[in-house]
Amino acid sequence: MNKEKIIEKLTEFFEAEPTKKFSVEDMVQKLGMESAGQFKFVVQALTQMEHDKKVVLDNEGNFSLVQDTEKLAGIFHANDRGYGFVTVDPEEPDYFINPTATLSALNGDEVRIEKIGDGDPSVNKRPEGKIVEILNHSLTQVVGEFKSAEDENLPAGIIGTVHLKDKKLSNFRFLVEDKGLHPVPGEVILADISAYPGPALPNLLKGVAVKILGNVNDPGMDILQVVYEHDIPHEFPDDVMAQAESIPDHVTETEKEGRVDLTDQPLVTIDSIESKDLDDAVNVWKLDNGNYHLGVHIADVSHYVVPGTPLDREAFDRGTSVYLTDRVIPMLPPKLSNGICSLNPHVERCAMSCEMEIDPEGNVVNHRIFPSLIKSTERMTYIAINKIVESDDQKTKERYADLVPMFEDMAELHKILLKMRKRRGAIEFDDTEAKIIVDEQGHPTDIQLRERGTSERMVESFMLAANETVAAHFHKLKVPFVYRIHESPKPEKVESFFETLGILGIEVPGKKTDIKPKMMQTILKKVAGKPEESMVSTMLLRSMQQAKYSPQPLGHFGIAATDYTHFTSPIRRYPDLMVHRLIHFYSENGTGEDAQEKYVDQLDEITTHSSDAERRGISAERDTDSMKKAEFMSDRVGEEFDAVVSSVTKFGMFIALPNTVEGLIHISQIHDDYYEYLEKQMALVGRRTKQTYRIGQPVKVKLINVNVEQKEIDFTLADPGHAPKTDLLDGVELPDRRPKRNNDHRFDHKRSQRKGNNNHRPNSKNRHSNNGSRNANHNHKSRQGGSRQNFKGNKQQNKNR
Repeated sequence: MNKEKIIEKLTEFFEAEPTKKFSVEDMVQKLGMESAGQFKFVVQALTQMEHDKKVVLDNEGNFSLVQDTEKLAGIFHANDRGYGFVTVDPEEPDYFINPTATLSALNGDEVRIEKIGDGDPSVNKRPEGKIVEILNHSLTQVVGEFKSAEDENLPAGIIGTVHLKDKKLSNFRFLVEDKGLHPVPGEVILADISAYPGPALPNLLKGVAVKILGNVNDPGMDILQVVYEHDIPHEFPDDVMAQAESIPDHVTETEKEGRVDLTDQPLVTIDSIESKDLDDAVNVWKLDNGNYHLGVHIADVSHYVVPGTPLDREAFDRGTSVYLTDRVIPMLPPKLSNGICSLNPHVERCAMSCEMEIDPEGNVVNHRIFPSLIKSTERMTYIAINKIVESDDQKTKERYADLVPMFEDMAELHKILLKMRKRRGAIEFDDTEAKIIVDEQGHPTDIQLRERGTSERMVESFMLAANETVAAHFHKLKVPFVYRIHESPKPEKVESFFETLGILGIEVPGKKTDIKPKMMQTILKKVAGKPEESMVSTMLLRSMQQAKYSPQPLGHFGIAATDYTHFTSPIRRYPDLMVHRLIHFYSENGTGEDAQEKYVDQLDEITTHSSDAERRGISAERDTDSMKKAEFMSDRVGEEFDAVVSSVTKFGMFIALPNTVEGLIHISQIHDDYYEYLEKQMALVGRRTKQTYRIGQPVKVKLINVNVEQKEIDFTLADPGHAPKTDLLDGVELPDRRPKRNNDHRFDHKRSQRKGNNNHRPNSKNRHSNNGSRNANHNHKSRQGGSRQNFKGNKQQNKNR
């Protein structure tokens, strides 16, 4: 019997009893090859099988079949403390990866893992894995300040290093090879990665300088670095600009053909004063039957951005416009976004119109969707409209006398639509937004709160109505389409949320196994104005899933809409542009099977990429805001502020100032007691004093440290000892704590906790996660990966419905 045949027979024996161990003698007997000459052939076959990792030899000389280890592919999300997580299935818990099991993978890498431990949802423990292969590196370039090699003992062929500000790369050092540009110290460079970390050099990256962006002290360089860190396309290629320049700056006679002429209708744009891309116009009037006419007219960007062109390719890549403090990185060149696609007053523009007839109960009883030609009557601002419908400002009313009756009708219709949404269970979260004011050098000089008056909410009501109407129209036709979906909360999240409500003594209406938006709305009403309102609102936000784009019409839980899409902002969102393109296509080609084949295979990629681009943009916006807020606070160290607790974690609590600046009071800064963290109650409770800190609680704080580069703001309590007392620790079994000097029982891991930027999935695959702490195995939360970022991510998600 030759070796191959022996291996075949041995494999059969092992597979017949896969968990049993066999000695060589056992195998020899089974094969009937017990003679001295045959014995060595069996040994050779077993040796070959061991080499091929088909069997394993233990310390006692017994062989057993190698058990197939489950290997899964996913995306690695690094933490600056060395460990990380791998997302295999967005619907399932991430796998925890120990620092010794990362294979030196970088944040965002596509990896293959082996599952080495099961999770336990009952104790918030995630499954565990180890990375066995890096399939694809997501990071190909880095950006940062170049530092000379003169001050360091670096290897030959290395001219310097790059200072990496990205917290996800804080454990890595980047060496610049003498193969590309030769920057001078202080210049910010873009470098291509030529060598990734490996077993021999697990913390080193190498690369070549390919572009010098400017000096580190140049105005706006800090934001430009954020743009490069998030890999946001921001320079339009020549062919894109050439195509944009070739487009006429007015509507031609040929372009008017096939469009419904609405130029005789009074309609207005309503935007902020600084807006330049005016992509929506509205008009309202009362009908003789008591119903309302609502017209929502959107710039027809799809008319100019045609499939297969450079403009379309670039718009798809960008996915969205990104707003970064003092600048906009537009999805489309300004020639379009601020020109022919902007609904500027008194000029003709191509539009896509959705006209609705709405009854006094807020129901859309009739509608039509069609390409149109419009001419905006007036460019209105939110401030002006609010002066008319809120303040009854006579001067403003006189200026727009011809339009005032329409504005009053708009305000009435908005109230009707708002009541309708509340009646069906739409969940409304109060969310304070801020605008950071910067000077010519890019330094922040003020943080102003954005006020949402009747006009802002009114426009939102009209856009929501149009988005729902368009989605319902094409859902009914059962054709391939792009939807904006927000799925129901996951059962485990709901269970955790309801458990917290039970602890607070809040009764939950309805069936817990059949969650409806109305139930959540009712819960918020029950706690409105009560001390626990902030906590419940935060917990509800964290229980929500993330809104995204999808070809499947799965509805929108947050606004209690059966059908929903994004139809209203094609200048700045590619999914909206795609919605317009599909409207045109079905209008011109019908909705039969042949027509449906055109886009059915493209929409998965389009919606997935659009969702990823949205998260990327939000992550960059968040990073920029955090950086500028830290810079704004940097010369206020030592000052005291009124604040509220915005989140509570095992390692301290985050607080928010009235101007939306957030910072951390680390547990080591609370000296008056040993504080226990109660996760279900989201509270820190003093063992001796019973003093309690919870979400929404007012506190007086003192600013003690700001790190602009790391976007960190540290506070301490200005009036310790004045927190309310509770009995939350009664009946709680506490571990024995032996007091130690200088509070070292708190194990000061402040800096290690605080490193690491947005868990954004974003983001990185900017991870707007709603899962609370990602590190279940470590029983605490990193600053950026813990509750504050999730809370802010949810608030952002609520804003981007």
